[in-house]
Amino acid sequence: MSLLKITPRDAATGPVLEIGGELDYSNAAELRDRVARFTLEPGQCLILDLAGLEFCDSSGITAMIAARNHARAAGADVALTGVPANTLRILRIVGLDQIFTIN
Repeated sequence: MSLLKITPRDAATGPVLEIGGELDYSNAAELRDRVARFTLEPGQCLILDLAGLEFCDSSGITAMIAARNHARAAGADVALTGVPANTLRILRIVGLDQIFTIN
């Protein structure tokens, strides 16, 4: 089992989840579950801070898409920040840089 660390904090625009370690098939459900527990308000922005992310596979990408869907259903948004170069490359290849706000 790979290690994943999710640390929540609050920001003026909404909740922030700092994600560190490996986000893969063995633990992507943990991120989906954490996000599903957030009650987001219209206009808020859920920030996924990926600065500590070491590895992300397709299951991790799917969990990020689920986070976006959860936020959009609440009238909120999702932004990715601190995206590592290797993950950003994958997001660009599959066109997800067009649906996520990436800071």
